Amino acid sequence: MASFKDRELLLSEKSQSESRIVTRSYQQRRRFSFLTTICTICFAASLGAFGIFVSMTFYDCMVEGNLETNATDTDFEAGDVVSNSPQCSSIPHTNRQDCWPQSGVVTQHKCEQKGCCWNPFYGNSPMLGGVPFCFYPSDYQGYTVTSVQKSDTGMKVMLRLQQPSGWPNDVQNVALDVTFDTAQRLSFKFFDPNNARYEVPVKVSRSTNHVTAANTEYNVDIPSQGRFYITVTRKSSGQVLFSTQGASPLVFADQFIQLGTQLSTKYIYGLGEHRAAFLVSTNWTKLAFWSRDQPPSRHSNLYGVHPFYLNIEEDHNAHGVFLLNSNAMEVEVQPAPALTYRTTGGVLDFFVFTGPTPDNVVQQYTELIGRPFMPPYWALGFHLCRWKYGGIDGMKKVIKRMRDAKMPFDTQWNDIDYMRKHLDWTYDTKTFNGLPDVVADLHQHGQHYIMIIDPGISNVQPSGSYPAYDDGLKMDIFIKKPDGSAPIIGTVWPGTTAFPDFFHPNSSAYWLQQAKAYHDMVPFDGIWIDMNEPSNFVAGSESGCPDNTLENPPFVPPVLLGGKLKDKTLCASAKQHISSHYNLHSLYGHSEAIATKSALDIIKGGNTRSIVISRSTYPSTGVHSGHWLGDNNAQWTDSYYSIPGILNFNLFGIPLVGADICGFNGNTNTELCTRWMQLGAFYPFMRNHNTFGTVDQDPAAFDQATQKIMRDALNLRYTLLPYLYTLFYRSHVDGLPVVRPLFFQYPVSDYNVTYMTDVQFMWGSALLITPTTSQNTYKGMGYLPKDRWYDWFNHSYIDSPGHYITFDLPMEHINLQVRGGSIIPLQSPNVTTTLARKNNFIIYAALDVSGSASGELYWDDGESMVDNIIIWPNQITIWSTIRWLL
Repeated sequence: MASFKDRELLLSEKSQSESRIVTRSYQQRRRFSFLTTICTICFAASLGAFGIFVSMTFYDCMVEGNLETNATDTDFEAGDVVSNSPQCSSIPHTNRQDCWPQSGVVTQHKCEQKGCCWNPFYGNSPMLGGVPFCFYPSDYQGYTVTSVQKSDTGMKVMLRLQQPSGWPNDVQNVALDVTFDTAQRLSFKFFDPNNARYEVPVKVSRSTNHVTAANTEYNVDIPSQGRFYITVTRKSSGQVLFSTQGASPLVFADQFIQLGTQLSTKYIYGLGEHRAAFLVSTNWTKLAFWSRDQPPSRHSNLYGVHPFYLNIEEDHNAHGVFLLNSNAMEVEVQPAPALTYRTTGGVLDFFVFTGPTPDNVVQQYTELIGRPFMPPYWALGFHLCRWKYGGIDGMKKVIKRMRDAKMPFDTQWNDIDYMRKHLDWTYDTKTFNGLPDVVADLHQHGQHYIMIIDPGISNVQPSGSYPAYDDGLKMDIFIKKPDGSAPIIGTVWPGTTAFPDFFHPNSSAYWLQQAKAYHDMVPFDGIWIDMNEPSNFVAGSESGCPDNTLENPPFVPPVLLGGKLKDKTLCASAKQHISSHYNLHSLYGHSEAIATKSALDIIKGGNTRSIVISRSTYPSTGVHSGHWLGDNNAQWTDSYYSIPGILNFNLFGIPLVGADICGFNGNTNTELCTRWMQLGAFYPFMRNHNTFGTVDQDPAAFDQATQKIMRDALNLRYTLLPYLYTLFYRSHVDGLPVVRPLFFQYPVSDYNVTYMTDVQFMWGSALLITPTTSQNTYKGMGYLPKDRWYDWFNHSYIDSPGHYITFDLPMEHINLQVRGGSIIPLQSPNVTTTLARKNNFIIYAALDVSGSASGELYWDDGESMVDNIIIWPNQITIWSTIRWLL
């Protein structure tokens, strides 16, 4: 792992980098603010106070006269505000709520015309880098409450707009439905009562047996009249869980909807998919949500969308908040601490989960969106892939040397080079001649096979020669052009392509038909779905996109990569069966995962588990699929960032997650790949994968000494698989995360150290993993929580008071500690899980200070559908207590 000094440097660089995340308008303002400051100093020196006035006036005129703005000059009924009035000047810099979040330049005139305060901030502190110049006054009216109807199980509230927002097509009357779903879950939804609007078509388990207010763990406060706010508090402590008071006001226009909330503390996690530290920075961090084919990079909207966060409270309790909205969105996290949602459509459909433990929050969240699927046992073994093996002979060569080296190895994968002309549901009978025989050989050795499938279907093959396109046309399942006249055509790996609409009622039958026909030729065991944001090598389509409000809405998050909704994907105004792509875009991968999992279940006879691994995900994708973190690089920083990524997806209900071990892009090296294999042995989903033109990085490709270290790492994983499988069972049944941050087990620590730790992590409650994620590091600082800890390798123990210690980090193995009081089920390893499952079990009992330990084992045949298994008492073995007897 990185040294403590290195981590401080990394976090410092992260903080400084994140302080630069500002809208283009602010970046422009800052350039001018520097010039203005110089002018101000000069004028002040010569003309005194009058000089300051002149320089500031000059700045405003300079911006007004010479810079373009995207704003529309509109006369607002609210009139101008006085920016030096108490409702403006009393607001601390850290508590300002941005009134001009869009791209383009704002001026004092335009800001005050909108009913907001204008006060440029020229502070040079990097911690205040994103302070808004234009911000809401403390008495901003927005919506007022016109009626509140209370019932035993909720409220119905009507709101009326008092002050135009400045965005086109304000909704004058907004309804708010508040429902006491369960004792631990509150839902509330803002919507237009007079016009139907798009709502996310994802199944969530909304409670039908609502509870009464007296039986909840929360209170809800909404005024009976006057300016609107909603505040949710925890009954037991009075802690605010969600409150719009002092946060960004409600704005509800047709294509711009906004709402803010206070945060309990600065300790906030989630809000994916982004590459960053696990702890989300509250330093004016702006995050974009719009699925994108984007190799992992910081401050970028990546493959998936997960508008869910977990927040720690002052007394170490935890709660969660989920916004069910799939439109292009921005979330700004502010120093107050506070958070603001800005989305481009739909409704605001919120859920608050009261915990009170972090584990409880994840359980309550997955109870709503669906429990994660139970993977087959073999899916927890080691997976191997690369793009361009050089044909079937190259793939066979790697399989042989892995077997010769006696490397534990369960599943061989193929990237797109196996296909004929990159066509889905085909294989190249020249370069991959004999692929069915190789798959049969894998099966004979107790191994498995998975191949990649992209959603883009070639539309230029001769008629009658390519069923995937011909059948799609007949079944009318492709996404349509904006005018609905024909399939919209983009470009992906096979050239020009059409895209299945997985919300079309015929799409599941279509996808099953293609998968079944290919399975009859090549009996695969799982499917890897890629490029499903959906990715497109041209912007929108081959014929462009129309100029309309769906393509060019009044608000696009300024931090959205590409700046346009159509960038690297389909036209936003493309037509899908149930709505526009504008609304459904970020659900594309999710909808494909559902169709793919359904097809696999049917192909496998309805009683055999398989796996889907999807690049693009959305809340509840974990019910159907796992995820890998995308096209990373063979760099040390990528190995570190994989850990926050895996922790986040365990929050999101997608525990079967991993990164491309040793790196996908670029050449790895022996030290990096060795350390990464040791770390990857503790990914829930373990796959080594790299691109073409790079060095071989399968474990058997290295020298003998390195092979031994990697083999030991794999054997350690295979030894621990019964424990890992049990964790997945608990995830499937109870919704518990498989991989956990330290604060889930240890919420109380000196200086809240566990809230900031994201290099170390835990498997369940028993194992603490301290990997090495920096070069030439053989000792490093790590945190050892207050408990008894046993070294896995020498069985010595430490009764830690809860502090940082210097860990030995030898090249030979990862640092692994066992928590005292744990019993861990183990099994002697072998080269496949098929063989390992025949070996004897081992029980590892790590006694606590009182001489006690407990644990459990879930065991079944490893492949039958869990929901179809009758769970006998001896299938879940629970060791309640073992005491040390002298």
